[in-house]
Amino acid sequence: MSLRLDQDHTDGVVFPLCRWLPSVASWTISSSLKTPVATSARTWTSWKQRTSRTRGRSTATSRCRRAVRLRHSSVYRFAPEPITRPNATIKRQYPRANPPPTSNTHLLDHIPLETRTWTTSHGLPIFSRDDHFRICVVPLKTITPASAMAKLSLSPRTPQTVGAFLDFINRSPSPFHAVYETVQTLAAAGFKQLREEDSWKDAVQPNGRYYVTRNQSAIVAFAVGGKYQRGNGFHVIGAHTDSPCLKVKPVSSIESQGWLQVGVETYGGGLFHTWFDRDLGLAGRVIVREGDASFQSRLLLVNRPILRIPTLAIHLDRKVSEGFTFNKETHLRPVIASAARAELEATTDAKDQPKSKHASVLLQLIAKELDVKIDQICDFELCLFDTQGANVGGVLEEFIFSPRLDNLCCSWLATHALVKSLDNLADDENVRVAALFDNEEVGSQSLMGAGSNFMQSVAERVAQGELCGAAARKSFMVSADMAHGVHPNYSEKHEQNHRPALHAGPVIKYNANERYATSGTSAFLMKELARRHNVGIQEFVVRQDTGCGSTIGPILSTNTGIRTIDVGLSQLSMHSIREMCGTEDLVKTLDWFTAFYSEFSSLDKCLKTD
Repeated sequence: MSLRLDQDHTDGVVFPLCRWLPSVASWTISSSLKTPVATSARTWTSWKQRTSRTRGRSTATSRCRRAVRLRHSSVYRFAPEPITRPNATIKRQYPRANPPPTSNTHLLDHIPLETRTWTTSHGLPIFSRDDHFRICVVPLKTITPASAMAKLSLSPRTPQTVGAFLDFINRSPSPFHAVYETVQTLAAAGFKQLREEDSWKDAVQPNGRYYVTRNQSAIVAFAVGGKYQRGNGFHVIGAHTDSPCLKVKPVSSIESQGWLQVGVETYGGGLFHTWFDRDLGLAGRVIVREGDASFQSRLLLVNRPILRIPTLAIHLDRKVSEGFTFNKETHLRPVIASAARAELEATTDAKDQPKSKHASVLLQLIAKELDVKIDQICDFELCLFDTQGANVGGVLEEFIFSPRLDNLCCSWLATHALVKSLDNLADDENVRVAALFDNEEVGSQSLMGAGSNFMQSVAERVAQGELCGAAARKSFMVSADMAHGVHPNYSEKHEQNHRPALHAGPVIKYNANERYATSGTSAFLMKELARRHNVGIQEFVVRQDTGCGSTIGPILSTNTGIRTIDVGLSQLSMHSIREMCGTEDLVKTLDWFTAFYSEFSSLDKCLKTD
C-alpha cells in the first residue's frame, strides 16, 4: 500500500512518527519536494492498524487525510523513526524515555539533497494522550541559512586556491610580512618597483606593471591598460594589511614574582580574551646597525611558541564561571621566561649590557634570529601572533580556520585578481589598481592608512595631474573587507532579511548612515558583473539596534570623489585570534574581483546617471 500526498496552501506539515511516542520530536518536510518516492506498505499499514485499534478506523483515516496535504503530488512513506542521511540538515531531539525503535527504513531516498529541509517542532502540541496526532504548520523560510549552505556548488579550483591563500596567511603574521609576500607575488608577475622619492617621468607606460610601498606596511600596485590615455579612469580594489593584535611596548621589560614578562599594548578592537592560553610567536621589523652610518630594516619572524598569557585557575576565581573579565594592563602580560633560568642562560654580551628597556632574553632571541649582536639592535616594531597556522577544517574540509582573515583575505584576493586579469590588459583604457593600506583597525588616520594621501599621490603621478575631474568620474573603487556571516548560535544578532551565509558568495554591505560607501548604482554594477559570471551575491544591513562598523570605503570615496562599493566575504569570529570562513567563497570572490579588473570598463559604459 502506498500513500499519495497533495498540498494546497501550507508551507509544511508535521507528520506523526508513531502514536506511542507522545513526546518525541516530529519532522517537517519542505514544500519544495517534487520527486515521487515509493512508500513502505508494511510500515504504513502497521501504523494505521495501531491507530485504528484505539480510536477507530474511520477517525484515524480521516485524520490521515487531513495530515497529508502537500502542494506537489508526491509519494512518501512513514517510518517508525527519523532516519538521518549524510550531509542532510537535520536537528533532532528525543526524550530520555521511549527511544525510537531501530529500523532500516529510509525516508525520502530519491529526493535531491538541495530540496530537503527538516526541522523539529519539539514542544509544540503535536501529540497528546487523547489524540493520536495533531497537524502543525511550520514556516520553512525561517531556516534560510541552512538552506543556503545546502545549495553549495564546488569548484575544482578550490584546493589549489585555498592552499595558496593559506601559505600567504602563514607567512604574513604582521603587515610588514604581508606586504613583503605581496611584493614577491607581484615581482613574479612582472611588476616593477617605483619609489615615492624618485621621479616617475617617463617611467609609467601603457601595458606597464608597477608597485610602490610606504612604511613597508602599505602597498599600491597598478597595471596600466594598453589603450590608456591621460584622463582615463582607475579601477581600484582596496583592502588593509593590519589585524587586531598585541604589540610590544617601547619599554617592555617586566619582572614579577620570579617571572620575566613582556609589556604589550592592544592594537585595534580585538577579542583579546581569545589570546589567553595560546602559543604565541613574535614578528615585525627590526632596525639593525650595519656600520657607523648604515642601518637596515629587517623582518623578524619567530614562528614558535615563545610567549604565553596564562589564565587564572578557576579554583582561585570562582566568579569566572559567571563571565571572564580581565584588565588589559595587568592581566594581558605574556610570560617569556623565568628569571632564574634567564640569568643562567644569559650570554656574555647580554650581561655586559646596561639595564635595558627590554628583557635580555628577548634581545638575545632577536639577535640570534637575525644573526647580529645585541648592540646592533637599534629599535623594533614587533607584534605577537598565534603560532597555530591557518588550515582547512570541518569534517568535509569546507572551512578555513585561520588568524587574520580580517583582512588579509581581501588583501590576497585583490593582489591575485589583479595578476589573473593581466591577459587582456592590452585592450584596457584604464588603470587597474590594488591598494593595501595599514592601520584600518585603528581608524586609517596615519601615514600609511587609507586616510593619508598615499593612493591619491600615486594616482595623480600616473595620471600626470589629471586625476581630478574626468578621471575621478570615470573611476570605480571596491572597498573589500570581511563581512559578518550569520552565527548558528546567535542568529538573532542579524537583521532578519540580511543574514549572509558561508559558501553563498560575496557580500555587498549597505548602511543608510554612510558607514559603508555602497550606493544604488555601485551595487547594481557589481551585481550585474556577478550575474554575468554566475557568482551569487548576498547583502548585509546591520540591525538598527546595533552599532555599525566602517571601512576604508567612505574614507577613500570622500578623499578622491570616486564611486565606491563596500563588499566582503562572510566569516565568523571576526577579530578573534582564530577566525573562520568558507573555502568556496574564496574562489567565488576571486572570480568576481578578476572580472572586475577585466570587464568593468565595458560594463560601466552601459549606465550613465549624471
